[in-house]
Amino acid sequence: MPPALTTKATGPAPAEPDRAALRARVATLNARYRHHGATAVLEGALRDPEAGRIAMVSSFGAESVALLHLVAMVDRATPVIFIDTRLLFTETLAYQQEVAERLRLDDVRIIRTEARDLEARDPYGALRLSDKDACCALRKTVPLERALQGFDGWITGRKRYQSASRATLDFFELEESTGRIKVNPLAHWGPQDVRHYMEENRLPRHPLVARGYPSIGCQPCTSRVAEGEDPRAGRWRGEDKEECGIHFVEGRAVRQGERA
Repeated sequence: MPPALTTKATGPAPAEPDRAALRARVATLNARYRHHGATAVLEGALRDPEAGRIAMVSSFGAESVALLHLVAMVDRATPVIFIDTRLLFTETLAYQQEVAERLRLDDVRIIRTEARDLEARDPYGALRLSDKDACCALRKTVPLERALQGFDGWITGRKRYQSASRATLDFFELEESTGRIKVNPLAHWGPQDVRHYMEENRLPRHPLVARGYPSIGCQPCTSRVAEGEDPRAGRWRGEDKEECGIHFVEGRAVRQGERA
């Protein structure tokens, strides 16, 4: 049997989070910031005791720089977690370095799947051909879970307009599978809001956007998007798959057309 992807516990198992109390905290945060803008939501996430200790998770993708800039404006020392799946476009890796330096982010944490796990589970890099969900779990979900140990929640760049599964996204939501709070400061932003913000602040664009990639993930699973197509149509094209697995609703991945 191949080794497990998670490390063995060395002490008593952590207490199971009180889901009812966490749901109440999320409801309180949403009520408190319901009529606020992205900056106020972000400030609340990073400073409000109800939110706890928060990190940001960023793909440094097509629209990521807008939220990264907001984070840098509020607190440049916020931990920013970047998952290098080892299957990313070289342009994304270069862009990550450029943006981190331009915004002077103080705590960027680049995480990768441990080499021994790759060797055991995907030694030839072909797992994506037979099981894309397993590939995403190996290269994204498991290393992210390790990186988020010790954090009460994390900031995402998800927006309501991006897909049907995100149409009812709130600023704060409970990740039922882990008990962490997810913060979505840009939930109500539209594509024009992101574009205007980037233009007004003269933020660098991901080089692949101009080449027809409005949503950018791993190179093998990302294709160009034709004019008029959904911006995420190029992610896992032709597959019954919409999320990489790091975003769950009630402990399961959400498929196209399902409600968040």
